[in-house]
Amino acid sequence: MAALPAQKSRQSASGSRDIILRVKNLKKHFPISSGFIIQRQVGAVRAVDDISFDVYRGETLGLVGESGCGKSTTGRTILQLYKPTAGSVEFEGKDLATLPPAEMRKMRKQMQIIFQDPFASLNPRMTVGSIVSEPLQIHSMYTGKNERQEFVEALLQKVGLNPYFINRYPHEFSGGQRQRIGIARALALNPSFIVCDEPISALDVSIQAQVVNLLEQLQDELGLTYLFIAHDLSMVRHICDRVAVMYLGKIVELGPTEDVYENPLHPYTQALLSAVPVPDPTVEEKRQRIIIRGDLPSPANPPPGCNFNTRCPVEFELCHHDPDPPLVEVLPGHWAACHRVT
Repeated sequence: MAALPAQKSRQSASGSRDIILRVKNLKKHFPISSGFIIQRQVGAVRAVDDISFDVYRGETLGLVGESGCGKSTTGRTILQLYKPTAGSVEFEGKDLATLPPAEMRKMRKQMQIIFQDPFASLNPRMTVGSIVSEPLQIHSMYTGKNERQEFVEALLQKVGLNPYFINRYPHEFSGGQRQRIGIARALALNPSFIVCDEPISALDVSIQAQVVNLLEQLQDELGLTYLFIAHDLSMVRHICDRVAVMYLGKIVELGPTEDVYENPLHPYTQALLSAVPVPDPTVEEKRQRIIIRGDLPSPANPPPGCNFNTRCPVEFELCHHDPDPPLVEVLPGHWAACHRVT
């Protein structure tokens, strides 16, 4: 198994305070309709429900939480693959939600995505060369065929693939190799910001570290900024400068990675981290597990008050009746949304 990447310095990315992406009060609700002939909206799935955060240039911001909490929807709404229900997404000072189509098309060159499933995200009828060069054709870059082929071969080599693979098809590659093809496609337009939507969750453990090492290497070489969506909290700790924890469409904690892992403030974050195994039998035996009771409520019908009150081990009366607690800066740079800590 390849070694995990060395832990990164947490100060450089946030110290400059150069904001590349600003998300303000972002909402994405999917309508629920009823009726066969005449349909009417009877509700909405609140996949992303009023979240705000900044991403600093050159950093990796981790977005974690259990399945169904809205992580992937957040990433796709930021890229305008889903149109937001409300709120704004400012990239390089421009609100993407209000840009006309022609301007948005230009902005897409600077923002790309690496999808979760390397088996479903590549067209099986296209060769590797066609897959990687397609963005170049769409945006009229490297119009000469030979010039474009040379660029694609160099790009494949950069992500650790043999440039002679250019005429092969996706089914001829392993999962790790397919994900490298997806990374090459995302890099083709020389973006500055990439949404990594669980890029390692579908891969073998032995391959995960290799892909993470590659992402870190590319970030150092190209000055990339990542929104890294993941389930693996151990990997998030190694690659991310800051981490945001989501629960039922909302961000419940946000802060520098080491601060969140060493001093989690929100009960949900504490429960998540208590489930992360420690490679020391003595420490593992003495650790206290925090068991989250019950099931995740439906995002179409969240509980009144705090979203987490139905499963929280430290809830009290205020949590059931008071409006959802806002995200408050409890410690410098460390935010939490909980009545117990605010």
